[in-house]
Amino acid sequence: MSVDTIPRDLRGLRACLLCSLIKSSEQFLADGCDNCEGVLHIKNDNERLYDCTSTNFDGMIAAMHPEDSWVCKWQKVNRKKKGIYAISHRRSLQERHARHELATPEINQYFQKMGLIQ
Repeated sequence: MSVDTIPRDLRGLRACLLCSLIKSSEQFLADGCDNCEGVLHIKNDNERLYDCTSTNFDGMIAAMHPEDSWVCKWQKVNRKKKGIYAISHRRSLQERHARHELATPEINQYFQKMGLIQ
């Protein structure tokens, strides 16, 4: 994990609605989501930032070795990149922003989990 991935301040943090990675707005805009950028395209897009991330989340997990951590396995982030993850968030990814990318397995899995598609 790069030091640049770790949020520098606890204020103004946002969690990715697809993988729960926590970063500041500035970090999401500069680099996108470390796990989901190929799907969500948050980098340099304010509208996507606000549609695909949330400030309303509970708890944080610091994952240094997610593949070896039982906590990361429990939270289903054991296959994600090293970083800080939200334990839960209260918003869901808006279907209208991801529908055109349903061919990706992550989006399909997300919508199935949320009960939006079968």
